[in-house]
Amino acid sequence: MPGRVDGKVAFITGAARGQGRSHAVRLAREGADIIAIDACKQFDAVPFPLSTPDDLVETADLVRAEGRRVFTAEVDVRDYDLLKAAVDNAVERLGRLDIIVANAAINSEGSPLAAMAESDWQDVIDINLSGVWKSAKAGIPHIVAGGRGGSIVLTSSVGGLKAYPNIGNYVAAKHGVVGVMRALAVELAPQFIRVNSVHPTQVNTPMMLNDYGYSVFRPDLDNPTAEDIAPVSQMMNTLPIPWVEPDDVANAVLFLASDESRYITGVALPIDAGALLK
Repeated sequence: MPGRVDGKVAFITGAARGQGRSHAVRLAREGADIIAIDACKQFDAVPFPLSTPDDLVETADLVRAEGRRVFTAEVDVRDYDLLKAAVDNAVERLGRLDIIVANAAINSEGSPLAAMAESDWQDVIDINLSGVWKSAKAGIPHIVAGGRGGSIVLTSSVGGLKAYPNIGNYVAAKHGVVGVMRALAVELAPQFIRVNSVHPTQVNTPMMLNDYGYSVFRPDLDNPTAEDIAPVSQMMNTLPIPWVEPDDVANAVLFLASDESRYITGVALPIDAGALLK
């Protein structure tokens, strides 16, 4: 039985681990070949370990285990020329492009905006907002050239629809992603290319569950753990869970990437356990 995106090709950023890996594997399981891009390096602004080249290799192995082809490249989404070259090369090898999932993002050490280091502001804006636009820009010409329409999914956050203190750079970038999504949805509608965004609450990935994140949620403890922060994290949601799983977000991405959502565009879709109700 054909998968829900059978025969299509998906370009995913931030694919080495976390949500990006989950999206790659889920789309591959439903029949898509994958272009998996990740910087696979540490950024100065980020106070926790980021993905490595080995993580990207593991993602590729998981995609191949689903019986699909995969093209990988270690590229920083801030570098448009390298990003475009990688996508062009991948499309030449895989033959087409139908889906873009602009997912790469970072977070910096928390700080009120009035006291935030300019470098922390700029790194988050450059990766989480400008990187999303550059990723879409690198892939859109290939979807247009295919003449079959397509789907673009931009990863935002509940922080793209409401404000939280001490992460103003992240909130600003993720709100900006919604603006990019809506503008692209209007611009690309004549080519039947749909553009939507997903807005997760806290997700069970290394971006949240790390020693730095634990200390943010439980500054009262010397060495807090995931178990320690779970009750605090749960308070941010309406449903009684501390976080969603990467597969929960991947299921939404798959729906928006598939023809099941063929008339859905310009939508900001929460996967938020009711966080936006608070």
